[in-house]
Amino acid sequence: MKTFSKEYHETLLPKLQKELGIKNALATPRMTKLIVNIGLPKGADDKDREDILKMLTMITGQKPEGRKTTKNIQAFKIRQGMVIGQRVTLRGARMEQFFAKFIKATLPRMRDFRGIPLSCVGHDGSLNIGIREHIIFPELIGEDFRRIWPLQVIVVAKASSREEGIALWRMLGVPFEREEK
Repeated sequence: MKTFSKEYHETLLPKLQKELGIKNALATPRMTKLIVNIGLPKGADDKDREDILKMLTMITGQKPEGRKTTKNIQAFKIRQGMVIGQRVTLRGARMEQFFAKFIKATLPRMRDFRGIPLSCVGHDGSLNIGIREHIIFPELIGEDFRRIWPLQVIVVAKASSREEGIALWRMLGVPFEREEK
């Protein structure tokens, strides 16, 4: 049985190159990095911050970095330098492992999941998925969290167009919504 990484590099990318009619293998669309974002709510206390750090570390296997504000925003009571979110950037083998787990195990656990809308694919071919509940990740089964957190998963692709990006995601097995005609 091939791992996702081997199948991705040895089977899927050459097949995609042939399907799209690309002569140079380096011009084939591919994933470059995967980013997991979570924003801290307005009234988050230290316990909430600890929960978010613990949760993101368990999900990704990597410690998140705090995202600080660059300027003051009086209306939202935000001061320059405040941590307002957490982010993890995955590349290489960790990215491929997380992506395979995300597509095959995590997305099917989402409540009322009918597929990812094609509107989640950007003009550069990147995939941007919003998740309402962090508890769909299999690593978090049995863990106690005080609140349910929404998060965002962005898979950045190196593609020359949106259509190439969609072809890449379909080849990798991303479950898109059915287009009803």
